[in-house]
Order: sequence, then C-alpha cells, then structure tokens
Amino acid sequence: MDGCKHWSEVEWLHKTVKNPNIIINGTHSYYSGCFDGPFEKFVVRYLYGVEESSHPETGWTPMWEIDKLIIGDYVQIAAGVKIIMGGNNNHNSRFISSYPFLEPTALQRSYKKAGDTIIGNDVWIGMCSMIMPGVRLGHGVIIAAQSVVTHDVPEYCLVGGNPAKFIRKRFTDDEIKLILELKWWEWSESKINALLPFIQNTQPHQLLAASQEYDQRQ
Repeated sequence: MDGCKHWSEVEWLHKTVKNPNIIINGTHSYYSGCFDGPFEKFVVRYLYGVEESSHPETGWTPMWEIDKLIIGDYVQIAAGVKIIMGGNNNHNSRFISSYPFLEPTALQRSYKKAGDTIIGNDVWIGMCSMIMPGVRLGHGVIIAAQSVVTHDVPEYCLVGGNPAKFIRKRFTDDEIKLILELKWWEWSESKINALLPFIQNTQPHQLLAASQEYDQRQ
C-alpha cells in the first residue's frame, strides 16, 4: 500500500501491517497517512522485522529479544506521528559516552531494553506526536498534537507537551472504572452499532443501563 491519497482516507492497520513485531488487535484501528505515507514505513521507527532489516542481503541478525509494538482496537493515529522502537536503545545515558559503539560486545553492553510499547483500546494520538520506547498508553488516552510521550499514561487521561504532562482525566474515577469494566470495544459489531448513541455520549452509567437492556433482549 502506498498510503492514503487524500486526507479523508485512512489506512486500516489490520489490512496493511506485515511486520511480525507489530501486533494489531481488532479491525478498527487506523492511521491518517495522507501527508506522510504507509504506517510501517513512516510511523514505526527502528523496529526489526521490516523487509530491509530482515532480507538476507540487507538485514542482520538481532542480538537480543525484539521489543513488540502492540496496538489495541479503535485506535486513531493522526498524520505525522512517530513511534520510536528498540533501535534507539543503544544510546545509554548512564554511561560516560552515549555513543553506540558498533563493536559487538560494546553494542551489547550499551543496550538497555525498553520493553514492549503498548497502545490500549480507543486511544487517540494527535498530529506529529512522538511515542518513546517502552511506553504504555492506557485505554481511552488522548495525546495532544506535537507531544513527546516519555512515560506511561493511565487510562482515560489527556496529556500534552514536550515532555507530555498530565492535563486532566476525561471522566471521574468511578466513571473510568465503569467504562473499563464494560470493555465496549470487545462487544460484537451488532451491539456496538445498536448502542452507538450511548457510546457517543458523556454518561457512562447510561451506557451501562443500555448494555444491560440490550443483553436482556438477546
């Protein structure tokens, strides 16, 4: 896929992502790539498994376990976003020099595993934001445009800035707990479509009541 031809188009990640180190859950997550290009080439940086790094003539054998990028369902990724992965983990800031000396033993010595980068369900990542290695974005998180996210973000929080800082919670603690218990992103397509007026609403308790009524009718 060459990317989106117009800003009104999106790239459906479950249809296009081929890298085995990128795990896409569900069929609704998308990248708005009109102004850049395909997700794997322009968004995900320094992740082993793309053709260039794994091809017999141009690739190399990893010296350590490869961190994964795990993306939930209903994730919305705006144009210009960058997700930085494990290739950046050899600049060890604890050492006298952060230079990634290429001698194999030195390279192993400087490597510091960041862990998997995990993006929860129903996350919105704003335009030109950068997600650093090993970060976990909880369900329902919103990242403001041009933010640099260096630490985990709890569920249903809005963050922004460089480095990204907490701005506010999207709901009360009790409401967040309720939404997480509902896990609406795991519902069937028919249930989601039937309850869209309640999902596109500001009242989680109304969604709970509608869900219970829907289940009773089935």
